[in-house]
Amino acid sequence: MTIRQQVGVIGAGTMVVGIAYVFAARGCEVTLAEPEPARAEKALETVRAQAARARERGRLTSAQAGQLPGRARTVSAVDELPEEMDLVVEAVPERPELKGQVLAAAEERRPLVLAGNTSGLSIDDLAAPLRRPGDFLGLHFFNPVWSMPLVEIVRGTRTAERTLKRAREAAGLIGKETIVVRDSPGFATSRLGVAIGLEAMRMLQDGVASAEDIDRAMELGYRHPMGPLRLTDLVGLDVRLDIASHLAETYGPRFEPPRILLDKVAAGDLGRKTGRGFYDWGET
Repeated sequence: MTIRQQVGVIGAGTMVVGIAYVFAARGCEVTLAEPEPARAEKALETVRAQAARARERGRLTSAQAGQLPGRARTVSAVDELPEEMDLVVEAVPERPELKGQVLAAAEERRPLVLAGNTSGLSIDDLAAPLRRPGDFLGLHFFNPVWSMPLVEIVRGTRTAERTLKRAREAAGLIGKETIVVRDSPGFATSRLGVAIGLEAMRMLQDGVASAEDIDRAMELGYRHPMGPLRLTDLVGLDVRLDIASHLAETYGPRFEPPRILLDKVAAGDLGRKTGRGFYDWGET
């Protein structure tokens, strides 16, 4: 994949914005598909704001920061994406039916690589209805996309070698390191990350320590850049609950969501996006 290639992203959430930004920052023409005008405009505003921050920190020149927003545009539907793009990544919520609908529509645009950004859903299941499953794989990005160095590539049973090669090239273009895993529930990163996160929640629930001290234990004792509870707030408690429930169906009780997580999601305390999760984000 070379500079000035065309990349499509579907959705307008935090992950989509990050993916759009990193490709635009490397010179790609990015088209973001989002049906809600307000969400689409907010996504573009975030791209512009991140470009300005990158300029202030010396990561982009003034010229680069000025050109970047012009490389990102929005359309209101997947079927308005340009045809035969180099890469199309969907990053809609982790609901199989929704992802299936979006991927079917995206496949009609005939991208060279079609990717699902999922942290736990089966790539083979998502590929089953597709007419060209060889062109499909999983690309699991991490928040914030512009600073996290890893992309987890999930190879389905029918993913073609050429597709895997192109995905690696795309990740390399945006400066990411990759790991390649086979399609299995939770892949590598979600199984590890969710296991740690759920145990941290149980510790908080049992009164072992405060959220702050549990997080500091992992940050200072194990050199994690962020503690598991703060990370859960950034990812979204609802997202973590969906992933944990999915993993529990496969791997059993060790992934059962603890009561504290169920209660917080039921109360609408979903993390940073709602202002409160394991932390109060209105005070940070």
